[in-house]
Amino acid sequence: MHNVLDLSEILSDELVQRREDGYDVSALEQEVAQAVAGGTDAERARLYDLLDQTTRRDGWPYDEPSTLAEIRASLPPAPALPELTLSANALRDRLRAAWLGRCAGCNLGKPVEGWDRADIRQYLEAAHAYPLDNYFPKLEAPPDGRERNWRELHRSWAETTRGNIRFMPRDDDIDYTILGLYILETYGFDFGPQNVAQTWLSHMPFLTTYTAERAAYRNLVYGLQPPETATYRNPYREWIGAQIRADMWGYVSPGQPRRAADLGYRDAILSHTQNGIYGEMWAAALIASCFVAPDMRTALEWSLAEVPPRSRLVEAVRDVMEMHARGLDWETARDEMQTRFYGHYSFVHTVNNAAVLAAALLWGEGDYTRTIGLAVQGGWDTDCNGATAGSAFGAMHGTRALPGYWIEPLNDLIRSAVFGFDNSRISDLAERTLALALNHAQRRD
Repeated sequence: MHNVLDLSEILSDELVQRREDGYDVSALEQEVAQAVAGGTDAERARLYDLLDQTTRRDGWPYDEPSTLAEIRASLPPAPALPELTLSANALRDRLRAAWLGRCAGCNLGKPVEGWDRADIRQYLEAAHAYPLDNYFPKLEAPPDGRERNWRELHRSWAETTRGNIRFMPRDDDIDYTILGLYILETYGFDFGPQNVAQTWLSHMPFLTTYTAERAAYRNLVYGLQPPETATYRNPYREWIGAQIRADMWGYVSPGQPRRAADLGYRDAILSHTQNGIYGEMWAAALIASCFVAPDMRTALEWSLAEVPPRSRLVEAVRDVMEMHARGLDWETARDEMQTRFYGHYSFVHTVNNAAVLAAALLWGEGDYTRTIGLAVQGGWDTDCNGATAGSAFGAMHGTRALPGYWIEPLNDLIRSAVFGFDNSRISDLAERTLALALNHAQRRD
């Protein structure tokens, strides 16, 4: 699936990416289909180059730059945020809650990653577990003789379903949070994309990366440098991979969303462009805002000030905020997300998943169980959305707001593919994050 070493697959995916990005690819669609079905790699490479030369359709309504200077020039004035007033111990508690909230939310979503929300609901109803208020139960057989027409649980079900959890299983959502910690401890707050690239090559196995990250990793091996690593034969450059790498930048920038977004940008450009970059900047700014915001709606408003206002990501999040302001219930709002335009994206695209994440934070109404439950019940990239929702919630509310039945099964333990970090203690990682946040608390970039 989405094999970055297979020209047939990435050519097909590039056609979709260019179309979604407003380019007129109609003249090449038939040739691409034929080359994907039975052409040579030379023909596929030629067509890939021709796709790169296509031009935008008239009337494209979005303005989505990828350079930091152009992004900053597009931003509205930064909102005036309150000063961070948390004591060191209070900040320690919020950071620990953010780590724990992220792990539990990720763990919740892993068994049904990629499922449609209708399949998730049907499974939960069959298990008498809807709405979702605990980890997924494992059904060994359909109840009452019903036909089983939902998909198999993710291969991680033995470690992530109710009663079977002993730690946070290895997951790329958590690996990248750990990598962010390592990057800051090793290179400091002035790290650049080259430092991120070196960390990937030295600390992450190639096969534990996916889609845009795997394409960028391949490009690094080819000898390319960022930002070209994000653009060369990488049709996944606006997918969710950068957004899941955002949390650490928010953790170490409490109350400073612009600094968090800038750190996120330096990480994102290794593998992403446009809305892929914005996803990381937005999520980092959102989490930074949660340390000082009075509620999630305010945190969302502040975070959107760090993303180009005429982007599809901002449009999606503002659509969701408008639905919530209109008083729509969760199911009606989620239906609207599907029908407006988000439903045509891949289940791991940034834009549609940002909409589900924002909705979970709003309709979660300050309740951790409801927040991560809705993030996962919303479908699409369930582990990513559960993780970021849990992270933001923890940063805002602290450990007392996290029910023990979510946290205790993790046993303070993370499995990781990051070199040197397997079997880390969550509490230790949170303490190291605190040290970085405190050491740079007075820095205003």
